[in-house]
Amino acid sequence: MSEQKSSTAGGAPAAPPAPSLEERLSDFESWVNANRKILTYIVGGIVGLVVLYVAFSRFYLAPRNDEANNQMFMAQQWFGQDSLRRALYGDGNYPGFLQIISDYRWTDAANLAHYYAGICYLRLDSFEFAIEHLKKFKGRDKIVTAMAYGALGDAYSELGQFEQAISFYKKAAYHKENDVVTPVYLKRAGLLLERLNRHEEALLIYQEIKNKFPNTTEGREMDKYIGRLENAEHNS
Repeated sequence: MSEQKSSTAGGAPAAPPAPSLEERLSDFESWVNANRKILTYIVGGIVGLVVLYVAFSRFYLAPRNDEANNQMFMAQQWFGQDSLRRALYGDGNYPGFLQIISDYRWTDAANLAHYYAGICYLRLDSFEFAIEHLKKFKGRDKIVTAMAYGALGDAYSELGQFEQAISFYKKAAYHKENDVVTPVYLKRAGLLLERLNRHEEALLIYQEIKNKFPNTTEGREMDKYIGRLENAEHNS
């Protein structure tokens, strides 16, 4: 009797059959049983972390945030009155935004104080400090976030870092398109592009403002800007 062949044609060994679903489930159950103690520790650790986070947020951060908002009230009033240094540093009786950031870290109030502090520093021509605080601000409201991006664009523009400024102006414009914010920051981006002699890019932005936001102040004045660039290109 001839010896039974144990390989497929060409000499390659046959691939073993894939395990069935029942076999895979059985293997998984065996692995779970073998590692039950470790898995219990892991799951227990995750649950413990969640409980700690909820407790920390509810019983520590929430009261601290309420307290911070109450303490920040006067700084916001000074900000609205354009008393920027007092808003930043306080007056000895009430804290300014910088003290709110220091004393109430991790709270929503401290996060918002970063935004206010950034705007204060921008208006005081301290552009590096403005950038530092505005970058730390994590906005939830889309309009306020867009305004923070726009303020970053202003700060970088004042420092002569025009590429960064253009990038943040575009972020501000497109973060949540609307008639109030978008045309303002698109125009600023266009003006910087024009200043850098990137006329085609500037022209596209001006046309976008005209077409998308015709009823805004910026939209109504775009014919002047478009005509200026077209004349410049024609005469070059």
